[in-house]
Amino acid sequence: MCGIVGYIGDNQAAPILLSGLSKLEYRGYDSAGIAVRGEEGSKIEVVKAKGRLKTLIEKTDSGNAVQGTCGIGHTRWATHGEPSEKNAHPHYAEDKEVVLVHNGIIENYQELKEKLVKSGYTFYSDTDTEVAVQLVDYYYKKSGTPLEAISRAMLRIRGSYAFGVMFRDQPGKLFAARKDSPLIIGRNETGCLIASDVPAILDKTRNVYYIGNMEIAELTRDEIHFYNIDREEIEKEMVEIEWDATAAEKDGYEHFMLKEIHEQPKAVGDTIGAYVRDGVIDFSEVGLTDETLQGLERIYIVACGSAYHVGIAGKYVIEELADIAVEVDLASEFRYRNPRFTGNSMVVVISQSGETADSLAALRLSKEKGIPVLGIVNVVGSSIARESDYILYTYAGPEISVATTKAYSAQLIATYLLAIQGARVNDKISQERYKGLLTELHTLPDKIQKVLEDKERIQWFASKYANARDIFFIGRGIDYAISLEGSLKMKEISYIHSEAYAAGELKHGTISLIEDGTLVVGVVTQKALFEKTISNMVEVKSRGAYLMGLTTYGNYSIEDTADFSVYVPKTEQYFTTSLAIVPLQLMGYYVSVAKGLDVDKPRNLAKSVTVE
Repeated sequence: MCGIVGYIGDNQAAPILLSGLSKLEYRGYDSAGIAVRGEEGSKIEVVKAKGRLKTLIEKTDSGNAVQGTCGIGHTRWATHGEPSEKNAHPHYAEDKEVVLVHNGIIENYQELKEKLVKSGYTFYSDTDTEVAVQLVDYYYKKSGTPLEAISRAMLRIRGSYAFGVMFRDQPGKLFAARKDSPLIIGRNETGCLIASDVPAILDKTRNVYYIGNMEIAELTRDEIHFYNIDREEIEKEMVEIEWDATAAEKDGYEHFMLKEIHEQPKAVGDTIGAYVRDGVIDFSEVGLTDETLQGLERIYIVACGSAYHVGIAGKYVIEELADIAVEVDLASEFRYRNPRFTGNSMVVVISQSGETADSLAALRLSKEKGIPVLGIVNVVGSSIARESDYILYTYAGPEISVATTKAYSAQLIATYLLAIQGARVNDKISQERYKGLLTELHTLPDKIQKVLEDKERIQWFASKYANARDIFFIGRGIDYAISLEGSLKMKEISYIHSEAYAAGELKHGTISLIEDGTLVVGVVTQKALFEKTISNMVEVKSRGAYLMGLTTYGNYSIEDTADFSVYVPKTEQYFTTSLAIVPLQLMGYYVSVAKGLDVDKPRNLAKSVTVE
């Protein structure tokens, strides 16, 4: 969840580090710091600041006050020890002989700390990271070589980590290592870089290497060498990132979230275009053959947060269309329930970053049990992408706002395609129906654009409820899945207590929460469930609720019940999530803006949850 940047080359490092960290602010953090070294023999200078990155920028005069062409930087999200300057990274051993930044969690830090204290080490912070740097220092004093010190420390550490490391007596060198936490190595004409995510270095280079688990990288101005845990040199293939650097900029929008909401037609269209060619779904590049999908008895969808809500929607679509049983699990629970897999099964892991710690753990558990895994991710070369048996990339481009929008919409498309192809190869739909579904799929980008054209009405309505205490979302079937994501968007960026309920469950307790003036959003896009959900909306209205109704064009009778109605274009019933979610994304966004909140960086949250 933290952000790491490193640079070694011809240019001054500090401004590059600060620029890179600014592009990782979306990941969530509470403090920041940089470490920079000058010429041979000079000390490593460490500067830290609590709070926003701008404090560190001011403290270092935009990096101009810290001279040197080699450095590492970090934005910290507190796990061990409160947010403070002493707990901020980089951390260092005595006399700054070794300086280190870390993303992840060291599970056995207390055990290691006790060993180091017995060896004469003292500690100044409350963090697990300081244990890591002291441990590297301990082994460096024993071995005298950075590679051996880092590898021996890695073998002692349990948990997840990405490290950027500098040694005082190793001028002109920068080291990196990882296990389970994301880290990439970049190169351009002036030098080499490390980063925990692509946007940090996208304006510097699009040529990167993905460092694997339990691997170490040694960087100089001109060269990058990779080693396995046994310190044997290994070869890596350079990958070109296809994202344009401008894709990670606001491009005139007030917030990244609003920009990314408006980028959904393109994200959806690009994802469809990647897999639908000449009127058929083509998974050949994925390696997902018709034979793999034929006779599939059960699919287990595993995900966290919004990706989990994609899974809930996907369950309805896959079961209805393809007649394949689907279980949906929160990744953080899946690994602890000892799942029982049926014979011909597949696990589908959905993650925007491809680095989500719980989802990655679920993937590895599935593979240990011999179950093939399909990954649906947005980041090429990410851990889930590399470790899955099959990989469906979503083509959303870089998503900066913490609250996902376009990545969620692209993930929905991936599940639709899986459902349609599964239905076709298992003879659950006719060829005519297959063609019709794909034709309708291609209309979604334009229909999403039409929803966006109605945003001013939603903005007006949102301003009325900026001071709401509670907001509830209700729906049945796919509409319940839509409600779950709409509620999450509301709570994570507006800080208003929000819940989604299956409308049929209201009488089993939750209707007691309704008071005079409580806003209830009724999602009613499924024809077969329209009357039942309207009845539930009448029930809450009779108890004082103020109703917003969300349905498709033509269902104008909803106005007899709802106080405010929002309409989306008609589409295939299985695809309505792609349209109905957009007004709810806008609703959450405009409520947050009306409250004057930091939309893109909501409190306590991080974009990529790489720790458990």
